[in-house]
Amino acid sequence: MIKRLLPSPILSLVIAVLWLMLNQSLGAGDLLMALLLAWVVPLFTNSLRPTPVRIRKPWLFAKLVLLVNYDILVSNLKVARLILRPGANDVPSRFVRIPLDVRDPNALAVLSIVLCLTPGTAWGEIALDRSALLMHVLELKEEEADDFVAMIKRRYERPLMEIFE
Repeated sequence: MIKRLLPSPILSLVIAVLWLMLNQSLGAGDLLMALLLAWVVPLFTNSLRPTPVRIRKPWLFAKLVLLVNYDILVSNLKVARLILRPGANDVPSRFVRIPLDVRDPNALAVLSIVLCLTPGTAWGEIALDRSALLMHVLELKEEEADDFVAMIKRRYERPLMEIFE
């Protein structure tokens, strides 16, 4: 019964906290609205979530979050250097096809978030059977493409498979 009324307690908590942080208030009206949103949003969006999220290795997830934040910082610096240097018009960029072993929809969603948050990369499309993704990479020479694919699989895909599958 409780699971039907509150299908995702963690999501509800996050929504309530974010609402209160965005409003910078703990007033009665804001608390009431936070509780209402925390209850209604997960309830009405439950059918949109493909499968329940199960994080099998929380310590590995925490490690991945730190790694992704580090990669985002380094990538920001690289892209800034690339854009601000003279002759920035001749940057070698390309689309790369990355074969996927991960099948869990939640892991794929996290992978898409990671790749889109990292400056210099953009998720292009995913094959209908989820066997590969097409990704645009800024500053990637053709001879570096295989190393880039191996890095994505090693740094992100493999840990996500351990965490979610």
